[in-house]
Amino acid sequence: MRIRTIAATAAFVIASTAGAQTKWDLATPFVPSNFHVENLTQFAADVDKATAGKLKINIHANSSLFKGNEIKRAVQGGQIQGGEILMVAYENENPILGVDGVPFLATSYRHARSLYQAQKPVLEKYLEKQGIVLLYSVPWPASGLYSKKPVDSLADMRRVKWRAYSPATARMGELMGAQSVTIQAAELSQALATGVVEAFMTSSQTGVDSRVYEQVKYFYDLRIALPKNAVFVNAAAFNALEKSQQDAVIASAAAAEARGWKLSQEWDEASKKTLSEKQMFVAQPSTKLVSDFKQLGWTILQEWQKKAGSEGEAVVQDYLKGPSLAKK
Repeated sequence: MRIRTIAATAAFVIASTAGAQTKWDLATPFVPSNFHVENLTQFAADVDKATAGKLKINIHANSSLFKGNEIKRAVQGGQIQGGEILMVAYENENPILGVDGVPFLATSYRHARSLYQAQKPVLEKYLEKQGIVLLYSVPWPASGLYSKKPVDSLADMRRVKWRAYSPATARMGELMGAQSVTIQAAELSQALATGVVEAFMTSSQTGVDSRVYEQVKYFYDLRIALPKNAVFVNAAAFNALEKSQQDAVIASAAAAEARGWKLSQEWDEASKKTLSEKQMFVAQPSTKLVSDFKQLGWTILQEWQKKAGSEGEAVVQDYLKGPSLAKK
């Protein structure tokens, strides 16, 4: 780790002082075949083209440079120039990072967009204070419930080994009476194979990425939440760019955000089809299961608002007042 850190820091210094060409390293914990990483790769290609090759962004996927929980700190500290994270995993750092993980607060892409619009100004301000520039954010397909056994209500989740990857999912495990264990996406397949995990919530895309159909037979399309990834860069690295290069990065990021939201919807349907083709039972949840989860979500929302204080309350109220909610 020390050698890797020294090398990454040296690369940052070189990138900051290079005249003819600047090179950035951008780390993501997700596999290259994931649509987020494909979108990120296109973003890097767009930047390369827009700057006539003067800014090169090297994408390091699948936690090959830093693990998922190390990426934000590495960018903040200048060890690498850019990163991508699942924001809800950082809710303990600041509740605003976890608002889109609150169960049933936003369950469609339209509502997820409205929630993002309410969250974004506060998020940008928070990251700016940490020396980070937010480039864009894209949601995962809506989270569903995966289980090794049939689930008709939350009573079926008692004492089940439940995968947690964020404060909200850990709290869900507590409220369900499940046995929570923290497992990152890259470790999910092994955790299922060894019996460490028996049930979890995540997107259809992650189910395909992790080949969970080899161990899990049930997927309930609950549409619990649409948590987002955030792509960002070190502010010092960004400010060191020429103005034309900064403009190119911002324009390419805007295009990546628009493209990413579209890809998320497309991959949701494609991934559910893949799960079904792999002999998983892909189904709508029972009325009782939906009711149980919504009650659980209400409890978590109240707890989240208490943690987030007036700032978080303002974000939720701005979201609830949004025009798309009137169409809900």
